[in-house]
Amino acid sequence: MGITLGLVATAVGVAYWWEQQLPKRLEASSARGDLDACLRYSEQLQALRWLGGGAPGEQGQCRRRKAGQLWDQEKWGEALRLQLQLVNSEAGTTEDRQQLDAWQQDLKNRALARFNAGDLEGSLALLEPMGEHRRPDRRALGNRLQEIWTRNQQLLDRAQRLSAEKRWWEALEALNRIDHPWWKQQGEGVKAEVQAGISSLRGQERERDGHGSLPHTVPVDQLDQEVQRRLASGMDEWAAFQGACAALGGKVVEAGPETGCQR
Repeated sequence: MGITLGLVATAVGVAYWWEQQLPKRLEASSARGDLDACLRYSEQLQALRWLGGGAPGEQGQCRRRKAGQLWDQEKWGEALRLQLQLVNSEAGTTEDRQQLDAWQQDLKNRALARFNAGDLEGSLALLEPMGEHRRPDRRALGNRLQEIWTRNQQLLDRAQRLSAEKRWWEALEALNRIDHPWWKQQGEGVKAEVQAGISSLRGQERERDGHGSLPHTVPVDQLDQEVQRRLASGMDEWAAFQGACAALGGKVVEAGPETGCQR
């Protein structure tokens, strides 16, 4: 029993002595810019705080500086992890929280820039350090970007298929619904083909293709006149059809692949 108590007392004494040394070592490493040593001493000091010692200002300062260094090296995940530790510590300040928020927003902006440039995987990789690349509830930013990407990809696939079938107006409608800049760029060739196909239509053929095969409850001749008038003013084909339909008191109705104007 005596030996055991003696060993415990010795261990406590050594730990207490080491805790007294840590603030000085922490301060010295911070002063010479050895941030890795500073962090190591910080973690040891944090682990020994049950002995009653205080956490010096250098503990927060070295975390702050090291997080900034990691951010500058584009080690996003490590920088955010360390900054979050700082924010949740007694040394954290309002400015530290603001810095964390600013870094997270910067990562989101970078991710969106990559996404708009057509790099979905790179975008999701930037969001991963924040846990915004994917969540089970599908409410993460990455989930929303994936949905936008998939929808635009499907619209282009649909437009290509309809164009191959010479269903020009329906293909144009699919192309006009693409709202991602990179996918719009990918669809330029198809759009040129579709517009050339529409321009090649004449008379009743144009009327039949342009207004679909659904029964219209607005006068077809008036509908075509309204469409032609809008096309002459420079409006694109699908917008012209929608505007003409609305002007005649109708609304665009879709039934599967077919489109019509009905009241």
